[in-house]
Amino acid sequence: MDGSEIRVNGRNEALASATVSELLADKGLEPQGRGVAVAVNGRIVPPAQWPQTRLVAGDAVEIVRAMK
Repeated sequence: MDGSEIRVNGRNEALASATVSELLADKGLEPQGRGVAVAVNGRIVPPAQWPQTRLVAGDAVEIVRAMK
């Protein structure tokens, strides 16, 4: 992983989103959508905190969606 990457669901990718909300939008997920859980560096981030939770190089993000 280089200095401008994050790891999302086990895959390295360029750090192109400033916040969790932006990352979800970039992935085509509704940022206020139900059935989505996010953890950054092993800590669950409540949906109310997604807009202000900043992402930095080296972060490990896990995005989980409930199946219908």
